[in-house]
Amino acid sequence: MKLSFTFLFLLILSPLNAQVGGASVYEFLNLPSSARQVALGGETLTLVDDVNQAIWNPSIISTELDNKISVNYSNYLAGISLGSVSFSKVISRRFGAIHGSVKYLNYGTLIGADAQGNETGNFTASDLAISMGYARNIPNSNFFIGANLKLINANIDQFSSIGIASDISVLYNSSFQPFAISLVARNFGTQLTSFDGTKEKLPFKIALGASYQLEYVPLKWHITLNDLQQWDLSVPNSSNQSIDLSGTITNEEISFLGNAMRHVVVGAELFPNNAFNVRVGYNFKRAKELELQNIRSFSGISFGFGLKMNKLKFNYAYSKVHSASNVSTFSLEIDLDR
Repeated sequence: MKLSFTFLFLLILSPLNAQVGGASVYEFLNLPSSARQVALGGETLTLVDDVNQAIWNPSIISTELDNKISVNYSNYLAGISLGSVSFSKVISRRFGAIHGSVKYLNYGTLIGADAQGNETGNFTASDLAISMGYARNIPNSNFFIGANLKLINANIDQFSSIGIASDISVLYNSSFQPFAISLVARNFGTQLTSFDGTKEKLPFKIALGASYQLEYVPLKWHITLNDLQQWDLSVPNSSNQSIDLSGTITNEEISFLGNAMRHVVVGAELFPNNAFNVRVGYNFKRAKELELQNIRSFSGISFGFGLKMNKLKFNYAYSKVHSASNVSTFSLEIDLDR
């Protein structure tokens, strides 16, 4: 039977974003799929001019995104592919715009095995989420509130699960201010059908993000305080264990500051409004969890660039996941009105 391998597969591959995971289902919902997002650290919330951002933060949906479509692809790890498609359309001047997206994660072909380790043949696995979003301006203010509704499907061999989830967010953004700030609650919902009859919780997250455009320098800063629903993120890294002469193993001790920094993701864009711009990001949590003792793995660092060509925008991101692996993400945005 493949049942034992299925549970092992769920346990190992759920936290693919190199974060503390495995305790919830549909973890792929928290994987960034756009190159711009990945290059800035993977958690940025205030990219108000990016049609991909609505997957992460629905309150940025506006008429400025009308008729823009974006296709994103990552050749992830070990043959796993991650991608998404986003599109926004203005319904009417009074109603405003809606946003739709499709996000998928394909695990490729896997080898099944029973409880004794005997191979039972190959099987496939995949995750899919279809999302619809809408946002409105709070009258006489610079505040916007938005929501996404997501239908989720996951398949592992002959096992499948269907779920429903929602995101809610609020954004402060003014064309007269150099900064924007947003609060997002993502992925609260439930499984409608589970893999084995036991329902699991969804990967609920709360994040607070802000950006600031410098006045005299073509540089925009981004910062996100992530995983605010859970203070303690201090999981010791086994690479930092110490062993004395008697063989006693001492786990890494994580300080208050070390835990606090695990909530922080920072990014910067140079020449953000130009035809060509450069981006860099740093995810403190990913860096600490994937660091190797006495080896510079550069995990947690990501960077990329963007290039505008008339109605096209091409974005690329390179993220260092581990000393032995990295991920390249490609995005192509098309403005259908141009």
